[in-house]
Amino acid sequence: MHYHNGITEAKLYESREYVDSRGRSPFGRWFESLDSTPATKIVAVVTRMEAGNFGDHHGVGGGVLECRIHSGPGYRIYVALDNGTVIILLGGGTKRNQQSDIARAQGRWKDYKNRKT
Repeated sequence: MHYHNGITEAKLYESREYVDSRGRSPFGRWFESLDSTPATKIVAVVTRMEAGNFGDHHGVGGGVLECRIHSGPGYRIYVALDNGTVIILLGGGTKRNQQSDIARAQGRWKDYKNRKT
């Protein structure tokens, strides 16, 4: 948060989908597989994150955050912050596949950082 003329303003973030070395977006593929109701909820969560409200989230290791959505099968969005201002959308999933989704998100974040340098 920062202050401007005595008013507290949320830090704004930009979101980008992680794209692998073959030009594919795991988050995009997952999102496109969702029905309209969960997809609408996911859009709302990403929009809130861009406004600085990460909601129910916690670190899962390796610089990756898991943002939980308490709806349906327990949707999760996996993100990381690049330079503290860009949200990298690494993937999504549900509670059922949580451990494997976390491992994949951590690998994608490592790949992103390696290819960025």
